[in-house]
Amino acid sequence: MGHHCSHAVKTFALFAVLVSRQFVDMTRIRIEGLLAAFPKLVGTGKQHTYVETENVRYVYQPIEALYLLLVTNKNSNILEDLETLRLLSKLVPEYSYSLDEEGICKHAFELIFAFDEVISLGHKENVTVAQVKQYCEMESHEEKLHKLVLQSKINETKDVMKRKASEIDKSKIEKNRGDKGGFGPLQSMGSGRIENSFSDLSISSSGTGFGSGSGFGLTTDVDSFSTKPKGRPTTSSATAPPKGLGMKLGKSQRTNQFLESLKAEGEVILEDVQPKLSQSRGAAPPPTDPITLSVEEKLNVTLKRDGGVSNFDVQGTLSLQILNQEDGHIQVQVQTGDNQAVAFKTHPNMNKELFSNDSILGLKDPNRPFPTGQASDAGGVGLLKWRMQSTDESMVPLTINCWPSSSGNETYVSIEYEASSMFDLRNVVIFVPLPALREAPSVRQIDGEWRYDSRNSILEWSVLLIDNSNRSGSMEFVVPLADSSAFFPISVRFMATDTFSDLKVTNIIPLKGGNPPKFAQRTQLITDNYQVV
Repeated sequence: MGHHCSHAVKTFALFAVLVSRQFVDMTRIRIEGLLAAFPKLVGTGKQHTYVETENVRYVYQPIEALYLLLVTNKNSNILEDLETLRLLSKLVPEYSYSLDEEGICKHAFELIFAFDEVISLGHKENVTVAQVKQYCEMESHEEKLHKLVLQSKINETKDVMKRKASEIDKSKIEKNRGDKGGFGPLQSMGSGRIENSFSDLSISSSGTGFGSGSGFGLTTDVDSFSTKPKGRPTTSSATAPPKGLGMKLGKSQRTNQFLESLKAEGEVILEDVQPKLSQSRGAAPPPTDPITLSVEEKLNVTLKRDGGVSNFDVQGTLSLQILNQEDGHIQVQVQTGDNQAVAFKTHPNMNKELFSNDSILGLKDPNRPFPTGQASDAGGVGLLKWRMQSTDESMVPLTINCWPSSSGNETYVSIEYEASSMFDLRNVVIFVPLPALREAPSVRQIDGEWRYDSRNSILEWSVLLIDNSNRSGSMEFVVPLADSSAFFPISVRFMATDTFSDLKVTNIIPLKGGNPPKFAQRTQLITDNYQVV
């Protein structure tokens, strides 16, 4: 088995189907020689799927800019070889989403493992794509045990680091006390004496560099005191660096030493044992406002290809996210739109009468606060739900008309979208299924951009924004002769910043007096399942 990504005619896979024993002990030089000969043999403009030499047969299939290549001896059954090649070609997009040199090389090992399940000792195994994926994904008990042992070592090292850092911290406190106030060692004092010593020090020696208001005189727990990064001496910074810096240096040095020792023993260090801060880069920024209210509506729509609506269902939620516990005693004033078809339902813990009479969302027990959560918590607390169903086509925000027509050996397809003036739609993508094609369809005209997903044989038509300037648009493309039903169902994806309910939060009412806390409101309409069938 070999792997090459750098020939003039790029090939990325070589597998010997061993039918006779002469190929069992193939050397690397022999495999590389066979690969090097292939670009010279294949030529250009040929329509064959195989080429033979004196000793071997090359069976190949182009995949975009690369070739998938199978090398067999000349006695093998070429029909079986073609079936093997077809199975391998189905596996490639399962493991590599980008079918270029970089993507294939990036997932080389996954492909090798998958191909190894198909070809065993030179013979094709009777397996399917689903079975190959299942076999490759089967978990190893030994691997799990190894990861658990590695993680326990890391956790143990972190505990040692914390203890050592705490001891170093205490010794520095002792040294500073000895230098400044002449106190004896900490270990010779009782807990009450320690408290009094710090109290005297923080009151009578305010000029020693301990920050005023650091609260040392109030501390009764030495461990909790020694781990807080506040109140470090600044006048003796040369010998006692700030706690945060000391801990940071100590942790990084010790962790690096531990990881280096593991690497020296042959351990593979994965990035996921590092702090999770780096993993969160690139994620959406968490809410920074004290209170965030999210209005979200999901669309489930099924349109008939000849016109009309089979299903139109809108499901909405209003959720509340509070960062700080002191902001939990509130009520939410909302304003609903004029759409009478929308039916609202409050959470069981909410005061239904308060909502129906005054459009205020508050808990049944006003003495209880709303739950609070960190900014990383998804969704927040659901306060209100609503639903709307209709068969009125005028309520549909986007309709699609598809007109296939055949002429000779080709099928011409014209697609048109029409958007309602109710919403401005963003990031619109229309997914048109196509019959299996050897190459991308010929797009004659389009309002927007297009992309061909060769793996799933889908034409993606995207429009960044639909507003009053482009409420309608069209696309026309040509494919080989196909039945009109091959272009359905058409799926659509988009989002909008307006909703059918037109629900808005107008005010936050604090139940314990004071100024209303700041709040942010997020509103979006998204598609859950939107199809033309």
